[in-house]
Formats: sequence, C-alpha cells, structure tokens
Amino acid sequence: MPSSRKKRAAAVTAAAAMLALAACGGEPADDGKSASSGKLDTVTVQLDYQLRGNHGIFHIAKEMGYFEDEGIKVEDIATGTGSPDALRIVGTGKADFGFGDLPSLVTARSQNVPVKALAAVNQVSPLGMCSVKKRTELGTIDDLKGKTVGVHPAGSTFIFYQALLAANDMKRGDVEEVTVTPPYENYLVSGKVDAVVCYIDAEVPLLEDAAGGQGSLSILLGSDAGYNAYGSGLFTSDKMIKEKPDVVQRFTNAYLKAFDYVLKNPDKTADLLAKASPELAKKAPVFKRQLQADVDHTFTSDITDKQGLGAMDEARWKATIDILADQGVLKGEAPETKDVYDPAFAEKHHAGK
Repeated sequence: MPSSRKKRAAAVTAAAAMLALAACGGEPADDGKSASSGKLDTVTVQLDYQLRGNHGIFHIAKEMGYFEDEGIKVEDIATGTGSPDALRIVGTGKADFGFGDLPSLVTARSQNVPVKALAAVNQVSPLGMCSVKKRTELGTIDDLKGKTVGVHPAGSTFIFYQALLAANDMKRGDVEEVTVTPPYENYLVSGKVDAVVCYIDAEVPLLEDAAGGQGSLSILLGSDAGYNAYGSGLFTSDKMIKEKPDVVQRFTNAYLKAFDYVLKNPDKTADLLAKASPELAKKAPVFKRQLQADVDHTFTSDITDKQGLGAMDEARWKATIDILADQGVLKGEAPETKDVYDPAFAEKHHAGK
C-alpha cells in the first residue's frame, strides 16, 4: 500500500465513527485502473447547495482513496447556491464535475449550457410539498387549492413547482403564492405559509425538528403526484467527455464505487460528513436522516436492480424532458435525450465489476 494511502487510512480510522471504513473497501484497486506513472489527474467538483447527505458520495470516494486508486486527485469539493449555478460553472469549465438537479440540467441544456448527466443518483425526484400536519394535511395535490404556498422563484424547486401544478391541471392562481428564500423553516413553522416545496433528503429533517419532531410534517411527494422525473445526479461538460474521456471514466468508476458504499453504510457516511468541518460536527443525525430518506425512496429502482447504481433509462429521461417541455418550463427548444445524458461511463463501470 503506498505511504500516502497508509497516512490517509490512519487519519480516517482515528475517528471512532469511522473505524470500519478501512475494512470495507479501502484497499487499492487491483484492476489495473490506477495511474501507473504515479501522477494524478487533478479535478474539481461543484455541488448544488450546502453539504447534505447524498453529497457524501464524493467525500467517501475521496477519503476512502477510491479517487486516488483511479489516478485522480480531487482538489476541491465546493458547496454551491443552486443547481442552475452549478450547471453553469461546470458548463463553462470552471469546475470539472458537478452534482445537481437533473430536470434543471434539461432546462440548462435548452439554454445551450453544454453539460451531460453521467449517473442518476435519485432515480425518482426527492422533491415534494410539505406542510405542518396539524394545520394542513396534504393527501392529494388538490389539498393545495386556496392555500398559501411559499415559492422561491428560481432554481430546481421552482421548476418542480411549476411542473407539478401543470401535471395536475392546476394553475398558479389556484394557490396564493408568497415569495420565500431558503431556509424555509420560519415561513412554514410560524404559519406565514401553509406549504413549501421541500427535498425529503435535504431540509425536511430541519423542517421536522422546527415543526415538532419526526412525523410533524405532511409530505406529498412529486413522484406520487404525477411528477415522473429524475432527481439529482452526477454531471460533467461536453468538453470533458470529448477531450478527457479516460478521466471521466475513472472519476465515474470511483464515484459509483463510493455510491455503493454509501447505500450500504449511510450512518458511517453521515459520521464522515460531520467531520468535514467544525461547523458540521453536530449534524451527523441530520445527515443520517437525509441519507435514510434517499435509501428508502430514491437511490434504487427497477433499472438499478438490473443495471447497477446510477443507471439511467432513456424512457425516464424522455419523461423528464416531456414533463418540462409540455408544461412550458423550458425557456429554449427541448433537447433530445442524447443531449442530456451519456450512459456509457456508468455502463462500462458496471460491466467491468
């Protein structure tokens, strides 16, 4: 084992919560994919928002040495201010890989942002509508009619909100909209709004804690209300795919290996994320709840059962594009499926396992 790997393994296993990591896949790759010259390809990653559970895939791949095993050094994993910004940053070459909302990628592509998805982490959207249960029950989309809804008129949540209403033959005028900005806790808990768009794998644990604990929210998932679209995933630029396909393949290999670890070890992933910086030290319980929501609802599907984690299906991509195009969400011409995703890298990874 190279000395750098020994140092890293020691650093990781020093933390009590991470004692099991070295025993669960931390050995160097033996499949000939490591950089034989010892020189690592340096890349950067742009996230969509502040750190949350499913971002742990990148951190596991880095801390467990999966990236290094593939001859890659991840110089930075930058937090962000929304999927549209993350897509633009990667599309303009200011970061090499990104993570964000895949319907937002379709919207970006319709505006000629040259990005493609490499893996679908959320096989169904983790987005939904949330209310405080004791005040408003959300059994169906019709329960929103006449209610006050907090709307953030930018980014992935607004794309989802417009598409969800349109998919159910509702107009924005059927609800009373109030412009809100993240975080939404105060608006919802104080009763300033009856419902907000929410990610079950992001702010829902915080909303629940503020509203009275687990079970205090009523949640209507978009996937249960006609919104048949992907959630978030890994993407890169057309330029990276064209000019550095080997780097893209090796990065995808490491990422999907880490994805498998996260699926099987959400609690250990949450503990590692909580050690990413001092201000996150007490957030392990939140990360655990975020990841468990993904494990329970979004990480796997019939497609991943057959083709492996991160697999992407053309029919689901077509549905994602159609639901946005048909409902007037796209600002440009609707892209074709071949323009928004490239399944070859994930397929090659799973074929070589």
